[in-house]
Amino acid sequence: MQVRLVAHKDYIISKIDKRIYGSFLEHLGRAVYEGVYEPKHPDSDENGFRKDVMNLVSDLHMPAVRYPGGNFVSAFNWEDSIGPKENRPTRLDLAWKSKETNEFGLNEFITWCRKVNTEPIYAINLGTRGIDAARNIIEYCNHPSGSYWSDLRIKHGFKEPHNIKMWCLGNEMDGEWQVGHKTAYEYGRLAHEAAKAMRLFDKNIELVACGSSQDTMSTFPEWEREVLDQSYESVDYISMHKYWSNSDKRSDDRELGKHSTTNYLTNSIGLQKYISDVESTINFIKSKKRSKKDVKISFDEYQPWYHSIEFMNEHLNADLKDWPKAHPILEDQYNLLDCLLVGTVLNTFINNSHIVKIACMAQLVNVIPAISTVKNGISWRQSVYYPLYFASLYGRGESLKLKIDSPKYSSDNADDVDFIDASAVINNEEKTLSFFIINRSEKENSELSFDLYNLDIEKIIDQQIINHENIYISNTKDNPNAIIPKNTTIVSYQNNELKADIPPLSYLFVRLKLK
Repeated sequence: MQVRLVAHKDYIISKIDKRIYGSFLEHLGRAVYEGVYEPKHPDSDENGFRKDVMNLVSDLHMPAVRYPGGNFVSAFNWEDSIGPKENRPTRLDLAWKSKETNEFGLNEFITWCRKVNTEPIYAINLGTRGIDAARNIIEYCNHPSGSYWSDLRIKHGFKEPHNIKMWCLGNEMDGEWQVGHKTAYEYGRLAHEAAKAMRLFDKNIELVACGSSQDTMSTFPEWEREVLDQSYESVDYISMHKYWSNSDKRSDDRELGKHSTTNYLTNSIGLQKYISDVESTINFIKSKKRSKKDVKISFDEYQPWYHSIEFMNEHLNADLKDWPKAHPILEDQYNLLDCLLVGTVLNTFINNSHIVKIACMAQLVNVIPAISTVKNGISWRQSVYYPLYFASLYGRGESLKLKIDSPKYSSDNADDVDFIDASAVINNEEKTLSFFIINRSEKENSELSFDLYNLDIEKIIDQQIINHENIYISNTKDNPNAIIPKNTTIVSYQNNELKADIPPLSYLFVRLKLK
């Protein structure tokens, strides 16, 4: 299969906001307890934070982490999570049918963020709470001293303000499942008024309004239109969420999944349309209001989600007399196809970096995770960790608009799909050019030729590939390195010609030094 990829250094899409390589941490399952926080673990620090997990997060150069939810936040009282741990109340979390002890709370999260060198994105409760709680929490977190809430923070051992700059105004408020669900008009008005109150404290904070929970919602995109009509001038971003299921393939029976690969790896085509539709809605409201302000997209939840969803439903539908703490649910083990899908998703974010400025892989640890842990035991990387790793480390700079001439195929999800999916990032300060390439073909190698025109290559710095003969294999506690990046030599640069011979169903990372 012959493929031609064309890049030109002057065809810039946008400067990339590094926050598109963020993640998400919710009080759900074992994401917090036994995930990032496990005081009795032999490798935990003085705060009870697992150092092995912190190392894996630090390796990602994680720019931002959204917290504490998610559905969890819509019935959450933030005041429960501050002060001496022995005085914090235990609550029942309605979203995930669990017992929340609040021993890991707001200040612990901020401390953890500082240790892994990431910025917090804090979500406030606009389900059961509202404007008053919003103004109080921002005073607690960001005011230096001399007021009730700021002095209370100091009393709790944090003299310096947390200076949280990014705030989510609720979570998935379009969903009937959400505690405090509202109509688009009700939510838009509340988001606008909460934003006004928060901006009276600090006009420089960044605020994210809730967009649709997914593009299949019956209210999409009317929800975005109404919410932005009410709040356009007071918010900076509108959120997008999307999860993908490879529903035809849930076992190692290849007959059950004979069409799943073809369909599954075209989901990024639908993602592109979803982003374009939201961008069009933003532009419509901007035009309607004759506004000079730009609202961008925060894609603050995304991930494959299907391996363990039945177990979640069993838990949520069970008649429990005693709700458990940190019940292990949604602990997906991701395979090679999931890795490739996430690669195409990140490419889509890079290729839409003019409008997508924040993105958060959901979630970070144990729950539909990038990282998995064993209680009192090891931690390891899931397959989906690696595309995020390469993009976060080497996808900083400006995105290039690529032209790809590739054979195409059709699936149930999309027609005329390129077998090759790719993005490219140029870093002029470091004089580097990085490519992130996925071969969607199940059978054919891709003989890829690069036309780089005025991009003068000095040498190939790095080339790594992710593939496996068993596309359904996963990284597990017994085999944590089944799917890992490997150094390769399939990319060559000779006589000023850059070429690659990419095997079927592979992820390829290439980094070049420019003259």
